[in-house]
Amino acid sequence: MLYIAIGILGATVMPHNLYLHSSIAQTRAYERNDEGRVMAVRYGTLDSTAALLGAFFINGAILVLSAAAFHGTAHQGVADIGDAYKLLGPVLGTTLASILFAVALLASGQNSTLTGTMAGQIVMEGFLDFRMRPWLRRLVTRLVAIVPAALVVAIAGERGMGELLILSQVILSLQLSFATVPLVLFTSDKRKMGRFANKPWLAALAWAVTAVIAVLNTYLLVVTVQGWLMG
Repeated sequence: MLYIAIGILGATVMPHNLYLHSSIAQTRAYERNDEGRVMAVRYGTLDSTAALLGAFFINGAILVLSAAAFHGTAHQGVADIGDAYKLLGPVLGTTLASILFAVALLASGQNSTLTGTMAGQIVMEGFLDFRMRPWLRRLVTRLVAIVPAALVVAIAGERGMGELLILSQVILSLQLSFATVPLVLFTSDKRKMGRFANKPWLAALAWAVTAVIAVLNTYLLVVTVQGWLMG
């Protein structure tokens, strides 16, 4: 259950999307006064909550489906995504399962690429005041993502690609704390937020959730490193 919780948490909450959500709230058309800000916060909360809950249930459904399909069979030791793709058809009794799995992976990759690029733009323009032409930004971000992956595949083959994928998810989960801690600090600061600062009970709840995230991600890192050392 702990691995399921870590997997759902890491897959649902991407650290760079926290910055992207803030940008979406800033671009919303609302009156630049307290009443308008209340409306922006309300609709921004609804948007983010709906999106994250949708992602949460989708990722949960993937994990449950995988457990139901492979548990108790000769393939329950499957740990590589390449093997899962090859075995979904025989286990579920239809080749459509493997096709839908491939389509889902493609859609997930496109979604991550789009949000990652947009979040990078927000960070560069909002925090660093650094602007690039759209075509150049897309070229640089794609090269930064594709070139290391291509080198790993060329050198280590398919097995190296699977290990790189696991490593990327571990690093991504560790980065979540670096995004949530400043977020809770800023939103709880009355000097910055004024009347919109977190209430004491909400700040306490936010810090508790942040601590749980940090502990789970640290545990995930320890378990992953131990697995590599023992393997």
